[in-house]
Amino acid sequence: MKKNSFISVISDEKKEENRGSVEFQVFCFTNKIRRLTSHLELHKKDYSSQRGLRKILGKRQRLLAYLSKKNVVRYKELISQLNIRELKTR
Repeated sequence: MKKNSFISVISDEKKEENRGSVEFQVFCFTNKIRRLTSHLELHKKDYSSQRGLRKILGKRQRLLAYLSKKNVVRYKELISQLNIRELKTR
């Protein structure tokens, strides 16, 4: 797993005040998703972890949808920093 440059962006700002921000939450969910994905590569039949992964993916998707509606610039910045795909538009 490679380290992300977004960590330095978060650590430079005040951590205590930042934990509720959408960017920080998406960043934490992305780290959890990457950890669970690497876990599931080894343990293919761990259905509880698969369910947890799907729940976290849904939470991250809802947060990203909210951010894309509220502030497109912050959304695009976050997507590029975390190196994740954009949301599918319905």
